[in-house]
Amino acid sequence: MKNKKMSIRISEDDLASIHCKAEQARISFTAYVTKASLGKQIFVVDGLNDVLREQKAIGRNINQIATLANMGKVKAINLSELTQQHTKLNEQLTILLDRKRWG
Repeated sequence: MKNKKMSIRISEDDLASIHCKAEQARISFTAYVTKASLGKQIFVVDGLNDVLREQKAIGRNINQIATLANMGKVKAINLSELTQQHTKLNEQLTILLDRKRWG
């Protein structure tokens, strides 16, 4: 529960910089200052939403296939395309995370 207020003196430039970093991190100013003050790492991974959207689509496809298989409507299926898509997404995710780790 956040029930305490803190007041500090800071330069206008530093305040603007912190606001900008909080926006880039897509979190509130308070959350950014709190995390940074407690020494917690703040990661911003551009492009992650696209990868997650694709992973959800693959998951929906797998669920549909499982439903059809359980209904007995599908006996055998070629999952090579689905496997290739999943591999590609994992590679993209690795690139995004490595870029944040080393960049």
